[in-house]
Amino acid sequence: MIMKNLTNRGAFRRLAVASALALCGLSQQGLAQMDIDFDAVEIRTVPVQGNIYMLVGAGGNITVQVGEQGVLVVDTMFEPLADKVLAAIRELSDKPIQYVINTHAHGDHVGGNIPIADAGITIATGNVAIEIAVDELGSRAAIVAHENVLLDMIKQDSPFDMWPTSSFFTDSKDLHFNGEAIQILHQPYAHTDGDVIIHFRRSDVIATGDLFQTLSFPFIDVSRGGTLQGIIDAANRIIDIAVPERSQEGGTLIVPGHGRITDEFELVEYRDMLTIIRDRVEILVDEGASLDEVKDMNVTGGWNNRYGRDSGFWTTEQFVETVYRELSGQDT
Repeated sequence: MIMKNLTNRGAFRRLAVASALALCGLSQQGLAQMDIDFDAVEIRTVPVQGNIYMLVGAGGNITVQVGEQGVLVVDTMFEPLADKVLAAIRELSDKPIQYVINTHAHGDHVGGNIPIADAGITIATGNVAIEIAVDELGSRAAIVAHENVLLDMIKQDSPFDMWPTSSFFTDSKDLHFNGEAIQILHQPYAHTDGDVIIHFRRSDVIATGDLFQTLSFPFIDVSRGGTLQGIIDAANRIIDIAVPERSQEGGTLIVPGHGRITDEFELVEYRDMLTIIRDRVEILVDEGASLDEVKDMNVTGGWNNRYGRDSGFWTTEQFVETVYRELSGQDT
């Protein structure tokens, strides 16, 4: 069985880091270009509401639910930050970590799966074969994700310990933990083909993964089935769930994949922005405009100061080109 005979935990962790980078589409050189000094990264804990907290460091935000039954963790950042993440969780609760939920398969969200799951205990899994293998490796937290996340990790030859131990292929999966109903809702062909939204119903908090973020135009991972229309559909689904306290503000709080805690008001603005950009590009495509002509039209005008990027992993130009190719039916 994959990874069964791997007993050197140091080698295991090095392989986990390399696999996490591959899931991001990054090499070790690519990571260096991101200028992440993991030793210097601090994990900050931000209360959301109810029994939900957000951990912020490097990579995707982590959402933590704590209660009498234990701890549930949504996403796990990069593997080198796992000890700091665990220390932050222990400041919130000394109860065992029992669930890890992955919102999608990118390495900045799943890189810490192995050490964080290893620090917990197994309750149950949805796959008997994988459960037997987990028992052989020792008691650890269940890792929950959509089936497409599991398939992606297998395709990327990720370490077996990183894989979801409880995957689902339906539109949703329900949990009840710490006295709270939790809905895990699949949103297909959005940021990737394995994205999920996690709704903590009693706390009235939604963790979105990279379906929504407040720092840049959305990264559309076409290689993993991502589409702009899917992200817009996901935003509409979250808006349908969220209930504002007044004037679209307050009430249901939203933990994005990257950026600050927000609410329905900002998500509506984000959805409207993406819809307007889609419509602008679609009109130009219908008129026969080329990619270069669309780039020259500044279709993201009005939002560049807030979301635009001229350098880094995901630039405004890459975003526009991806939208153009989707709407024109061209292969990327």
